[in-house]
Amino acid sequence: MTDSAMVRFYQDNGYLLVKGLLGAAEARAYRQECHAVLGRLRPTDPTWGSAREIGGPGTELRHCHDAQFHSAAFARLMVDPRFTDVAAALMGSENVQLHHTKIFVKPAEKGSPFPMHQDAAHFPHTRHTVGAAIFHFDAAPEEKGCVRVVPGSHRYGPLPHLEEGGWHLPLREWPLEAAVPVEAEAGDVLFLSYLTVHGSGVNRADEPRTTLLIQYRDPEDQPADDVHRSRGQGMMLRGIDPTG
Repeated sequence: MTDSAMVRFYQDNGYLLVKGLLGAAEARAYRQECHAVLGRLRPTDPTWGSAREIGGPGTELRHCHDAQFHSAAFARLMVDPRFTDVAAALMGSENVQLHHTKIFVKPAEKGSPFPMHQDAAHFPHTRHTVGAAIFHFDAAPEEKGCVRVVPGSHRYGPLPHLEEGGWHLPLREWPLEAAVPVEAEAGDVLFLSYLTVHGSGVNRADEPRTTLLIQYRDPEDQPADDVHRSRGQGMMLRGIDPTG
């Protein structure tokens, strides 16, 4: 269960790291599943062009959209009450609806960074209930390019983003190193408002960093633009869709 102190922290800061939401054995199994899925797919690298300015030309990223369509393990995780109950409490809604999922793996020693940005720039909504849950399936210290956040930045509202190089905030005005690192262990889940300014650094460690992103919303929160459609979008993860 999510206590009131955790909800207040999220409301004040725009993020919350929930320690040990998954057990160590579960995290290892999901890590193996992520790498197995990626091993069956044609390799693609979604590294933003602007990320090369931070990480250098040799960095790379592995990813997969709509993970639940590639493995039933992720379909089960999406409706796990340990996750959906926290998401509901942080949104202040009984109902949790899927927006999209992604597997992200930063390869060892050269895993690409993400410049500072708001997810809202990619898929704006009218009520701004959209949240992200980043499941860590292995450790994510600073050396491995952990997520970095600007606490309280969700209160700024939607900010103008640069379209060139990946929809991010100006690099000089929003330097990655100025943000607060949120180091995590395997099994931890980081919840973020889609208005919270965040990014992540280069993985310079000798092992990959493996995460699953589940982006969710209140079903009564309508998209402001017809963008970023994905397979399974609109699936109810908890409760009902009162919009009918």
